[in-house]
Amino acid sequence: MITPFRAAVAAAAAIGFTAPNALHAQSYPARSVTLVVPSAAGGGTDTIARLIGDQLSKQLGQSFVVENRTGAGMLVGTAAVAKAAPDGYTLLVGLNGNMAVNPSLFAKLPYDSIADFVPVAMLATYPFLAVVNNDLPVKSIKELIAYLKSNPGKVDYASAGNGTGQHLAPELFKMMTGTQMAHIAYRGAQPAYQDVISGRVPVFFDNMSTAMSLAKGGKVRALAITSKKRSPLMPELPTIDEAGVPGYEYHTWFGLWAPKGTPQPIIDKLNSEITKALADPTIQQRIAAGAGEPSTMALKDIAPFTNAEIIKWAEVVKRAGIKVE
Repeated sequence: MITPFRAAVAAAAAIGFTAPNALHAQSYPARSVTLVVPSAAGGGTDTIARLIGDQLSKQLGQSFVVENRTGAGMLVGTAAVAKAAPDGYTLLVGLNGNMAVNPSLFAKLPYDSIADFVPVAMLATYPFLAVVNNDLPVKSIKELIAYLKSNPGKVDYASAGNGTGQHLAPELFKMMTGTQMAHIAYRGAQPAYQDVISGRVPVFFDNMSTAMSLAKGGKVRALAITSKKRSPLMPELPTIDEAGVPGYEYHTWFGLWAPKGTPQPIIDKLNSEITKALADPTIQQRIAAGAGEPSTMALKDIAPFTNAEIIKWAEVVKRAGIKVE
């Protein structure tokens, strides 16, 4: 005997029953989506957010609006997304700074990079260049290592601020080479470059997009790139890894995260659309113009990668004694 309930189930199966979350994903997005950038407008995070947001708006027919929520070393904006409704309409554009480095820089965070978020997609990576003042008597990474070892404690390096990538990249270099350099922090890259060019502080690790133009203009000497592979923009320049420091790697990476509890079908749909966006030739050209590379990282690999980055930078921060109040 077929009961009314069994008949309803059979009818649903015949027409193709769809779970509520899947139905939600099919209609998503039904309104504008907010991409929270936890730093100021005009920076790298803001730039990649607007680039991807504009493309997603075209693909999905709804606005992806960038909202800059700055303050406290990216804590304010990141925490706001952690507490947002997990419905896919408030997303975080994160990077290694707030997702992988902050957990060891700050004694107490108002968010947990792993427990409070689910990854949506990795967007792009941007390498650094190791550059030196033209008068420093080194022309390669091996020569820099030898010079530092023969002049312990006598060489300074510049950074754009305490806890920034320009601080962490050379600290990783010091840790892996057993060398010594003193850290001189500046309020941004521009004043740091003034002293690097003048010779007051001879060493700087900085974003390739800026460092490359100064190196090609003869203002500084580029020694190597910090990524694992050479850049087509400067193919003659070796990586630090191949130039004498096996395993060395630093780059700024950007990704998209959603609050924990966001339905998986929405995550999957966003990931698929971002993969499509990153394959667009115009998007690839725009990223390459800034010395970056679109990410090809699979969704399943983002969480393990983030965990590994947290562990990596925790060791660097601890050994270097880096603290941010």
